[in-house]
Amino acid sequence: MPDPVFVIHGVANRDLDGFPAAVEALQAASGVEMHPVYWGDLGAEDQHIAATLPPLHASTNTLRAENKPPHTVADDALAADLFAERTPAPDARTRVEQTLREHLSATPQDHEAELRDGDVAPVDSDQVAAYLAEVWDQTTWLQRTDDPLLLAEVGRDLARALLDAAPEDEFGYAELRGSGPTDFEGRMRSLVRRRLSDLDRVAGAAIQAAVGRINHALRTRLGPGTTRLLGDVLVHQRHQAAIHARIRASIDTVDPELGRYPDRPVRVVAHSLGGVVAVDMATAANPLWTEKLLTFGSQAAFFHVCDPRGGQLEPFAGAQRVVLPTSLARWTNLWEPLDVLAFAASTVFPPHDGSSPADIPVPHSASTGLWTHAAYGESPAVAAAIG
Repeated sequence: MPDPVFVIHGVANRDLDGFPAAVEALQAASGVEMHPVYWGDLGAEDQHIAATLPPLHASTNTLRAENKPPHTVADDALAADLFAERTPAPDARTRVEQTLREHLSATPQDHEAELRDGDVAPVDSDQVAAYLAEVWDQTTWLQRTDDPLLLAEVGRDLARALLDAAPEDEFGYAELRGSGPTDFEGRMRSLVRRRLSDLDRVAGAAIQAAVGRINHALRTRLGPGTTRLLGDVLVHQRHQAAIHARIRASIDTVDPELGRYPDRPVRVVAHSLGGVVAVDMATAANPLWTEKLLTFGSQAAFFHVCDPRGGQLEPFAGAQRVVLPTSLARWTNLWEPLDVLAFAASTVFPPHDGSSPADIPVPHSASTGLWTHAAYGESPAVAAAIG
């Protein structure tokens, strides 16, 4: 009876019961006896990640400079960073001005304010556009947005502020009509400035609220998963010896001589970071002698190019590929086209006999969606490759 295939899982696997069940399903699909090797408990700690997340609504009054205007909305870190990196949109003011002119030039029947007083003086749209140009650079959020709907609403609101303001309003249009020419221009300029400032502050508050909620959702919902994914990569380096010992112990339960000698090599199937572990062990100074290695969604070549793994492997110099030792006899590497965590192996590693690891694409299944890194176990192509 042939020795079983040992299956090493990858990052972010904390399902001690589910992993053996998945291996059992893969065994049934491939017709090959398989032995699961679980090391997820040695990965990154993620159960307390929520304690490090800032609250959704946090006061930043203590961080506000003394000379900062009291009405300024406290910056949300992510929203502020996003907008700080954006240069002013070149046609943002033009879009506002276009809508502003359209509404100022509309017929009197289009404005409810005209019903209050039959003696309505037309608003000089050129003059208002000039006032808008004077104060536009004082905005924080509006000048950096290119959203046509938002900018159109700003222009529409400015027009209504001039045409529809209540008579008792300090800067109401009724008061503007009764002012002298000089005072009229000053009050109109002030009205445009104040209204635009208010709209800019409202837009900023809305943007910060939306981005803040998205940021919080990403942190709370994806934080633990991200911690497992990236954390396992980092923790793997520190716990490498313990992970290797766990795999060695699992193999020993089947046969203590397996993988220790050239004439007793093992067969290994490994996913994601498990593939890195398998290659590390097979190419170590005291190697796990491996007859056949099947990796999928793995990063062994990527890691070696970024940070040479050592053992029997030479650093990758670009022109000359890194020859694999005889302790890793045959390597097949599968990758799914939409898996951003899958990397080729043949361009970096040729086996000892001069051939290349077989890089084989796995057909994409529409049912797996966009996150395909965890879907290899359900692929008939993977089961066929194992068989």
